[in-house]
Amino acid sequence: MAYAVSETDAAKAPQAPDGVESYITEMFLRGKKYYLYVHSYLRYGLPARAEVLKVSRNAENPCILAGFDGYYKYGGVEYKAAAPSSGSSLRECQSVVLEALHVNATCSYKDCTFGGIWNGGGGAGENNFFVASFFFEVADEAGFVDPDAPNAKVRPVDFENAAKVACHTELKDLKSIFPRVKDGDVPYICLDLVYQYTLLVDGFGIDPQQEITLVKQIEYQDSLVEAAWPLGSAIEAISSLPKFEKLMYFI
Repeated sequence: MAYAVSETDAAKAPQAPDGVESYITEMFLRGKKYYLYVHSYLRYGLPARAEVLKVSRNAENPCILAGFDGYYKYGGVEYKAAAPSSGSSLRECQSVVLEALHVNATCSYKDCTFGGIWNGGGGAGENNFFVASFFFEVADEAGFVDPDAPNAKVRPVDFENAAKVACHTELKDLKSIFPRVKDGDVPYICLDLVYQYTLLVDGFGIDPQQEITLVKQIEYQDSLVEAAWPLGSAIEAISSLPKFEKLMYFI
């Protein structure tokens, strides 16, 4: 996550815990000094499936579609991925995701996201969320964004609505309902949708009905560039927008 904060808020930023890089980064851009809140939520981007599957500890996981019994491999490690006999369940999956996110971890600050991490204080930046990478891909597979567009306006509840369908669908029927889901993603589409909704709403505190922007590419100097790294993209591309100080951007 990366977004600009005021000099006053930057001065009041708490010291990051041991092993965590400083929450505030100072950068000059086009002759102006910016104070950026920056935090990398390691393990909660692309590795999220592994984190959710860890919770079930080699047992059945309610985020996995009925009819699948196998393993998910990430970083050279295999994680058991098997559906309960009753199939996947949105609500039960959400409970597992909340545990994986450590939403109830002790918070030493006034404002936290999840896992006891300071959220930077929020402010005006909370009105403009730019969410990139895996979020756009899942929304594409679920069919509620235009795959050929560089970005799309959605709401967190769109992920939940898609999950209500996906989590009540068996593995063998999934492609008939969500034809854009890649074959390797089919068993995990319930997990992915529930995770992204829960991360946005319970992890980052975004209202389910708030409009956010999913970003695949960003217009920068008359070209489209891939949105791949939150801090770099925020500075190199989103900074070209007139309200950079009122943007939040994360992957």
